[in-house]
Amino acid sequence: MEQPKLTRRGFLAGTAATGAVAALALSGCGSKEASSSDSSAAGSSTPAESIFAACAYSSTNCNPIGNSSALMLAATWHVFEGLYDLDLHNYTTYTALADGEPVEVSDTVYEVGLREGAKFSDGTDVTSADVVASFEANMADDTYGAFLSFIDSVTAKDDKTVTITLKYPFASLLKGRLSVVKIFPASATEDQLKTMPIGTGPWMYDTINGDDGGTITFKPNPNYNGTLPATCEQMDWNILLDATSRTTAITDGSVQVIENVPDTNADQIAGSGAAVEYVPGFALPFLMFNTKKAPFDDVRVRQAFYYAIDVEKLIANQMDGHAVAATSFLPEAYSNYHRASTVYTHDVDKAKALLAEANQPSITCELMVNNNWVSALAAQIKEDLAAAGIEVTINETKIDWAALAPSEEILPYDVMLTPGDPSCFGNDPDLLMTWWYGDNVWTQGRSCWNSTPEWAELQTLLQSAREEADAAKQQDIWNQCFDLIAENVPLYPLFHRETGTAYTAEKLEDFAPISTTGLVFLGTTPLQ
Repeated sequence: MEQPKLTRRGFLAGTAATGAVAALALSGCGSKEASSSDSSAAGSSTPAESIFAACAYSSTNCNPIGNSSALMLAATWHVFEGLYDLDLHNYTTYTALADGEPVEVSDTVYEVGLREGAKFSDGTDVTSADVVASFEANMADDTYGAFLSFIDSVTAKDDKTVTITLKYPFASLLKGRLSVVKIFPASATEDQLKTMPIGTGPWMYDTINGDDGGTITFKPNPNYNGTLPATCEQMDWNILLDATSRTTAITDGSVQVIENVPDTNADQIAGSGAAVEYVPGFALPFLMFNTKKAPFDDVRVRQAFYYAIDVEKLIANQMDGHAVAATSFLPEAYSNYHRASTVYTHDVDKAKALLAEANQPSITCELMVNNNWVSALAAQIKEDLAAAGIEVTINETKIDWAALAPSEEILPYDVMLTPGDPSCFGNDPDLLMTWWYGDNVWTQGRSCWNSTPEWAELQTLLQSAREEADAAKQQDIWNQCFDLIAENVPLYPLFHRETGTAYTAEKLEDFAPISTTGLVFLGTTPLQ
């Protein structure tokens, strides 16, 4: 079945920074529809040969199974397809490798056919065996497995149709969650997946060097027959972790787009003629506590940290106003937002009182700070905590997440300050809460919160919400989850950050920034 070509501009009309969050509703899981490009836009210029971008994150893991790297996950969006994919600009779900909507056999059994003529970039036909292998590998993965726990099995009905059997009805979130799995050849070896994997997306890897200072280059997939084909001969992503280097790259015209705009350089970038756009979203810095270790096993101590920190001052000074203080786990712009029963405002007396109740009138500990943008927050946080009687030593480092694995021993850290944003996988509340509070490495070996009765209560609530078909009742259960998380704060946001992207609008047709980490060039045309 031939599908019409889509354009990004027509699909994204009206989603500038001031209005983008209005599209973050979770109910919109409709198919992407064809639209024509705005003929009055820069599209009248001559197409250029390449897209050049500067990325703010590094990674050497290009394996699509369980990929959680900000850099490589964004690359995966271009090289691979799911049966359904998310448009990261508004979180609607559209048909990708599937040939249409899931066919409901029963409330727990669905059939999905594959797009006619779909091939991998090496010319090999895509079969249901590839889909089955991709799902089984991701269902067994420590990262993505929790997102897919509602699936009982994925089997091949025939060469071009798969049967998806669920453990319980999950219709409201089904397509969005299926988008987590990107399809790769069943014959792919572990080495191939780690070094040069192939997919069915509009782009294919040419070279991969995701280290700082490296470059990832993409070429068009000659066998792609979907709706968003590559629009130029090459795409180059330069890995520039240094904020000054990214600023120089956009101001001197070396690249057309940079992600993670340095707030201190935003005026300079805008002055060079580039557009600087901030999109509100879920991105956040969080404190995470070693809840196995005293005194951080006491909820009153954890709460005291949050009352001690002047978040509004952090937002005004370090974030230049491009953030909103957390009043719940979700940002207020999200359609499932619920103001938590516990909201942390700057209250030093409250912090001191909580510490006194916990018999910890003064605390000396280490604050491990990730060596990225959150490091700019550390000095004020240290000062704020000291005013409440909490003396911290800042240890700025590149966090070794592998060292924070499940263990019977108490992990070697006290409190951590680091950023995160699982909305790159989707934005439904269950997925976002499962990422940090599910039965996974975060609660088993990072916050170590999974041995508490409160964690067990949260799991019961989350599962109850998954199985609840009534949307209002489901929201009520999620609200209970938000309240429980806000009260216990084993890991909790300080604020929700706006994501800044800079781009030369006259050199790109049908490009728009997104609210999460990563850049999306599906349907984008570079212009001379």
